[in-house]
Amino acid sequence: MEPTRLDPPTDLVEITCPRCGTPAEERFFGPCGSCRDDLRASLGGQAREIVAEDYVPKMNVTPNAVALKD
Repeated sequence: MEPTRLDPPTDLVEITCPRCGTPAEERFFGPCGSCRDDLRASLGGQAREIVAEDYVPKMNVTPNAVALKD
């Protein structure tokens, strides 16, 4: 089966890490594996759920005049 444009690459590409400047072989361009681990350790955190309040329109919002027409 031939890969399509939407399939992620499976081959490793030789890149230079934009963060530390060392050569690396990765699937995508970006930080190398050790830099990603450092970033996760220093910037990563626990996922948390964000609860949004129900939408309440402001008082200056008026209903649609066509919808109110009898």
